Amino acid sequence: MYVAVKGGERAIDNAHQWLAEERRGDPAIPELTIPQIREQMKLAVNRVMAEGSLYDPDLAALAIKQARGDLIEAVFLIRAYRTTLPRLAASRPVDTGAMAVDRRISATFKDLPGGQVLGPTFDYTHRLLDFALMAEGDAPLPQARPIEAPPSPFVGEGWGGGAPRMPHVTGFLNRDGLIETAEPGDATPPDLTREPMELPADRALRLQALTRGDEGFVLSMAYSTQRGYGRTHAFVGELRIGTVAVEVDIPELGFAVEIGEIELTECETVNQFKGSKTEPPQFTRGYGLVMGQSERKAIAMSLVDRALRWQELGEDFTGAPAQDEEFVLMHCDNIQATGFLEHIKLPHYVDFQAELELVRKLRAEVQAMQEAAE
Repeated sequence: MYVAVKGGERAIDNAHQWLAEERRGDPAIPELTIPQIREQMKLAVNRVMAEGSLYDPDLAALAIKQARGDLIEAVFLIRAYRTTLPRLAASRPVDTGAMAVDRRISATFKDLPGGQVLGPTFDYTHRLLDFALMAEGDAPLPQARPIEAPPSPFVGEGWGGGAPRMPHVTGFLNRDGLIETAEPGDATPPDLTREPMELPADRALRLQALTRGDEGFVLSMAYSTQRGYGRTHAFVGELRIGTVAVEVDIPELGFAVEIGEIELTECETVNQFKGSKTEPPQFTRGYGLVMGQSERKAIAMSLVDRALRWQELGEDFTGAPAQDEEFVLMHCDNIQATGFLEHIKLPHYVDFQAELELVRKLRAEVQAMQEAAE
């Protein structure tokens, strides 16, 4: 219950003006431009796009600028804007087997067809501040050394028939029947952005929630599984980052048309499985797919995905938080969490007065009992 507040419009207007001044910072320093944020803060832009469920680097950069670098606030802005957009069509499922990879690594096989592609990563850097970046002007870029080209990608793996492709590592295990078969579902998955979540959720809905969930929360859940809360010990079968084509079916034409490309990060983890009454001992999969370059999120997502599959695989529920579907899915969304958390900043005068009167009454009763006992 809230009490109507009168006469606060001028204060609110002044707060907005102050916010604009704080956002701008020192006028003597050049203002950040949207292209600068988009090109030089790509990982922040990618996170806002992923958790905001809207692939638009320019709008994500604008949201970061407007939010003064608060990424959760930027995600909120993007989601709010997304609700105003009409849905013109639904694209076909993207084909990550035909991804033009910038980075592709496997922790399970050293020599794999297509080669290991290290790509742009912090993995092999020293975590030391580079003070050259503080120098005026552009810092010189390190010179790349020529390396031997990897073998040509395989052809015909997955669907797409004959187009040059980069095979998935798990496909090699699948040829020997050592890993569960991942068959695509026929039913159209529910859309979490248009329909409220209902529990129990199928895997498609869980993956949607995880891919747009808060990176820190999903990371914590994944870390908990590695520490033993979930009985999963995963290997990164493959992590790949690159661009894929987005295609839309045009009924008037009778075929699909490519409308653009998006950058994705995909991770498949491999987990040991002791088998069940119907399945032999084999490896099982965890899966993560995130818009943009966000490998930490994709790996974490795949670990949590695997932990949540305990029931369908006939495993025991150990009480681990990462195995609890309701706990994970209802708490991973940072916008819902922020809204519920920050609403307590709003006026609760009547609520508090009621609590205050109750505490005073209880104290008076206790005091009266003490005086009567004396």
